[in-house]
Amino acid sequence: MIAGPPAVSALVESFSRERDTVSAVNTIESRVVGAIDEQSLVTDLVRMIRVPSVTGTDAESELQHWHAGQLSALGFDVDTWKLDLAGLAAHPGHPGTEAPRTEGYGVAATLGPAGVPALVLQGHVDVVPTGDLDKWDDRDPWSGTIRHGAVHGRGACDMKAGVVANLAVARALVAAGVTLERPFGVHTVVSEEDGGLGAFATMLRGHRAEAAVLTEPTSGNIVVANAGALTFALRVPGRAAHGSTRLAGHSAIDAFLPVHAAIAALERERNANPDPVFDGNPLPYPISIGTLRAGDWASSVPDLLVAEGRLGVRLGEPPEQARAALERAVAEACGRDPWLRDHPVAVSWPGGQFASGRIDPAHPLVTEVAGAIRSAEGREVAATAAPYGSDLRLYSGLGGIPTLHYGPGDVRFAHAPREQVDIDELIRTTRTLAVLAVRRCAAHL
Repeated sequence: MIAGPPAVSALVESFSRERDTVSAVNTIESRVVGAIDEQSLVTDLVRMIRVPSVTGTDAESELQHWHAGQLSALGFDVDTWKLDLAGLAAHPGHPGTEAPRTEGYGVAATLGPAGVPALVLQGHVDVVPTGDLDKWDDRDPWSGTIRHGAVHGRGACDMKAGVVANLAVARALVAAGVTLERPFGVHTVVSEEDGGLGAFATMLRGHRAEAAVLTEPTSGNIVVANAGALTFALRVPGRAAHGSTRLAGHSAIDAFLPVHAAIAALERERNANPDPVFDGNPLPYPISIGTLRAGDWASSVPDLLVAEGRLGVRLGEPPEQARAALERAVAEACGRDPWLRDHPVAVSWPGGQFASGRIDPAHPLVTEVAGAIRSAEGREVAATAAPYGSDLRLYSGLGGIPTLHYGPGDVRFAHAPREQVDIDELIRTTRTLAVLAVRRCAAHL
């Protein structure tokens, strides 16, 4: 069971007093915004953080079943299904996975009249591993501690804050007693962090929408495009020898150095002229090495180095073209090196394979979200792009659904031991999403 946090009512009330009410909305919108249970919003976030739903673990399923139960209790029509892992893996469009998995569940819920939802709010319940526990306060990444006006813990930002915001909007629509002329939907998915298997399964299940907002952390911006990200692995051969006779062997670590330099050069080349939508981001398409493994004994020359990393995919670039660019750079580096010329590096593509994705910045959904932000938060916001992959490309590509990101949290805190989300931002963003839902679904009394 999901454990409940300590009372947070006093803290939430203090934030509510400090904020102005929604400024430029009609009576129906004010009614729904006023029905947002801000205490439950924060309480649910703490509860979710306390479930260690690392990608591929049973805790993902626990949260999926909890969400299905919450939405069912609200009167939503809920489709909960067990993913056919073998069938999905055999599909030619399979997005790749990195974490071992024995099960997974999808949840897609709809409120209102029959038909395709006018708006779906989507979020993923899985989180990345914690890393070194000594880097976390109190060595507890699952505490959900509230400190300095923020909720802390793994998943606070990426993206359990967005998931609880979606649920809070669903509750507010029901609590306000409004009638929806057009259906409203909520999707929760697993496996986003390692490729998007949950979103892939949701699209293959046939769930669609006229528009979707992924409530990933966007630092207050509207994200209209994602670069892609392809996981790669390099196997660099060496020749083993005793460390005291190093010259009799060839270190795989030394052999990797010219390959690493070639990858750095490729990164510079691919980021020379980024799309203007990245708004000055100096590195929208990074290539990073995430893991290195070499050798098995301190006094032996290592005969194999395995490097794993991620390759940024440019907007609109076919993934196969991006793969070919990396393979070509590695092959050319091998051709220039006397050792690698005869012992070439093997390149493979395991794990997540995120294509890029985008929505036309002129699409009405972008204007509608900007208008909801203006009404609910009293500020103007521009459209931008993000350098990471997400489920956006599956909803917009495979599903044909106009999709963007807008959600609570600063992405710089994601995947880090300082992960947190500001409570005030969480509440403000939830209000914006509620206004958007009322407008798109034509709610009335």
